Amino acid sequence: MNILDKIIADKYKEVALKKNLIPVKQLENSVLFTRETVSLASQLQNSPTGIIAEHKRRSPSKAVINQKVSIQDVAQGYETAGACGMSVLTDGKYFGGSLDDLLLARASSKMPLLRKEFIIDEYQLLEAKAYGADVILLIAAVLTREQIKSLSEFAKSLSLDVLLEVHNQEELEKSIMPSLDMLGVNNRNLKTFEVSTDISKTLSTQIPDDFVKVSESGISSIEAIKDLQPYGYKGFLIGENFMKTETPGASAIEFIKNLEK
Repeated sequence: MNILDKIIADKYKEVALKKNLIPVKQLENSVLFTRETVSLASQLQNSPTGIIAEHKRRSPSKAVINQKVSIQDVAQGYETAGACGMSVLTDGKYFGGSLDDLLLARASSKMPLLRKEFIIDEYQLLEAKAYGADVILLIAAVLTREQIKSLSEFAKSLSLDVLLEVHNQEELEKSIMPSLDMLGVNNRNLKTFEVSTDISKTLSTQIPDDFVKVSESGISSIEAIKDLQPYGYKGFLIGENFMKTETPGASAIEFIKNLEK
């Protein structure tokens, strides 16, 4: 069993427990459920930089990245930096995140928020909406085409943007459908954990222009972004690069300023 299989097996158990605890009605009655969402896809299309900055405390591959900073400070810093959006990891067991992180990021900023989570059930989309997300992530590696279709259509019915993440050609081919807004190519090989932006370049020609192209993982330099822009990429997800510093917000400000030069 690879780490992704483990995470997904745990996620099915976790969602089943949560459903018994918090009924759908309660999520739908939350204050943020009727909030008008902000489209990350639109922001990326109109941005010269396209940075989606991430809040991530730890990861299975890196252990602790940053446990010290408050999510409010990080969210405000990213917003000041001019990030197009913020990705908030809500998985607790493997990444040290929570839905409260999403709530606090929402209270601290107006930019689009992506709920970064291993989504396998519509219930998690209702949670995302109830806790202030604008965008949800679907991971092609762990979902069938039917699941991608039903989850993305349900997300659209909630006015949430959908970012679908692929790792290879096969995942991309099974995933392309009108209910997606953004197609993200993850540069990390799930089997070896090696990172290379070559996969973003290779798959760029296979992604139809109807979708906003996003490159994820292993982007830690201005050069990497400038290298990918000619391939049609409009969004760049940057996590550890900012989070591994003492002040992620300040790092993002510096990075985006240099990127705009």
